Amino acid sequence: MSFISLFILLALLAMMVYIVGGEVVGAVRGTRYVLNYLFRQPINRYLIIRNLNPEYKKILEGAFLYYHTLNVKNKRLFEKRVQKFIDSKNFYPAGELLQVEPEMKVLIAASAIQLTFGLPGVYFAHFKDIYVYPDFYFSEGMQQFNAGEVHKAGRILLSWKDFVEGYVHHDNGRNLGLHEMAHALRLENMIKNEEYSYFDWEDIQIFNHYTVEESNKINQGLESIFRPYAAVHYQEFFAVLIEVFFEQPKKLKEYHPNLYLVTSRLLRQDPMRPNERVA
Repeated sequence: MSFISLFILLALLAMMVYIVGGEVVGAVRGTRYVLNYLFRQPINRYLIIRNLNPEYKKILEGAFLYYHTLNVKNKRLFEKRVQKFIDSKNFYPAGELLQVEPEMKVLIAASAIQLTFGLPGVYFAHFKDIYVYPDFYFSEGMQQFNAGEVHKAGRILLSWKDFVEGYVHHDNGRNLGLHEMAHALRLENMIKNEEYSYFDWEDIQIFNHYTVEESNKINQGLESIFRPYAAVHYQEFFAVLIEVFFEQPKKLKEYHPNLYLVTSRLLRQDPMRPNERVA
């Protein structure tokens, strides 16, 4: 039996019935299960239907530098992915903020898609709720004032003031949006759902090796491109690295070419060649 014939047979069987732990699940989930676990890509990852709302497009065109580095084809794809991200999330005002404005939705979504533009099926499926504070806020869970945080329960919290500053000062290696989205990206990779396990295992091992090396340098007081906070935890190193990767790519590549390369492979994109896909 050919591979194609086998796939068709399995898909048809899945459409009829799909059993997990004794539970009979419907046809749609059954089909998605087969497609996901045979091909590691669920079919709905690439189904982007809605064009970006015209009001949202004006915001994106006027305020997002990464978008302007893309060619016409990729701009259109970026727009649709931003709309899909917005459609899939609940945005809540928090603290003294009365309303989440369209600009907030667009730019927060754009920061997520900037990070995942080389990962076409990743929309942070686990993280449904985004809370926007006007400024620094007191985190009850951490018992300290924060500018942002990501919860395993599926929530992302952001200070709008700090988020905006990250994109106004776009080349200093500090960007709250990218930092928090990087936390969500690393966690999403480990949470079993329709999106997880998109990072190559071997690349992650290489990356972890460099994480230990660089963290040791920082802790020993040696010169590093990364700020000291990167050495607090491997998750923080990843988040800080992402900030530098997008805001100071040339500097990072000169400092540590191999770390730059493995990060490009993990994200499947290179900020210095934004219209070329990295295999």
